[in-house]
Amino acid sequence: MEENRTRNENMIEGRNVVLEALRSGRPVDRLFVLDGCQDGPVRTIVREARKHDTLLKFVDKTRLNQLSETGKHQGVIAFVAAYEYSEVEDMLRLAKEKGEDPFLILLDGIEDPHNLGAIIRTANLAGAHGVIIPKHRAAGLTATVARTSAGALSYTPVAKVTNLVKTMEELKRQGLWFVCADMGGDVMYRQNLKGPIGLIVGNEGDGVSRLVKEKCDLAAGIPMRGDIDSLNASVAAGVLAYEIVRQRLG
Repeated sequence: MEENRTRNENMIEGRNVVLEALRSGRPVDRLFVLDGCQDGPVRTIVREARKHDTLLKFVDKTRLNQLSETGKHQGVIAFVAAYEYSEVEDMLRLAKEKGEDPFLILLDGIEDPHNLGAIIRTANLAGAHGVIIPKHRAAGLTATVARTSAGALSYTPVAKVTNLVKTMEELKRQGLWFVCADMGGDVMYRQNLKGPIGLIVGNEGDGVSRLVKEKCDLAAGIPMRGDIDSLNASVAAGVLAYEIVRQRLG
């Protein structure tokens, strides 16, 4: 059976092309595998995926057929990233090279690729040293994200981590402290947002998750005067990021 790349530029279908992508080190965000399929080639693909800590989802044939654009998936469909991911250490190194306190933006479950792209663009313009996203429940570096970032993705490191809370704990040991966007938090203008800082922005619907919020040192609220009570995630990220910029310049 012939394998094909699909019209979705981030999706690849077919056993050989998926295995080739994994072995070549291409960043694969998600791999969908036919549940119960135990033949040799599929086992090899699953083994390679686990080696690279790829997010694996075992699904039924109906789900694979829904995802497929060619009908020739052979039991495996992968979504590859449009850009290489960086490491958190790269961001800290970048801050040190610039002689600046680290400024990182951590995203807790941002699932809309347009929001992710817009936040990466804001991160670049605000001078953030990188963006950190979780492996689960989050958009990856798709072509849509790259386009929405308007070129910022070429300059702003993005790291993907398995556990956001553990990453925060590690960064705290290196001197960072964390502020999260929270409607119930103290008004951002009244807070000291200087120094080595991580800004946490939560999911479009639910905000920052409980476990992540518990690790934050501060919760910052954005004053609102309108008839609705929330901002788009990328807009909230921009408002808070630029308050950090304002305080750094002051």
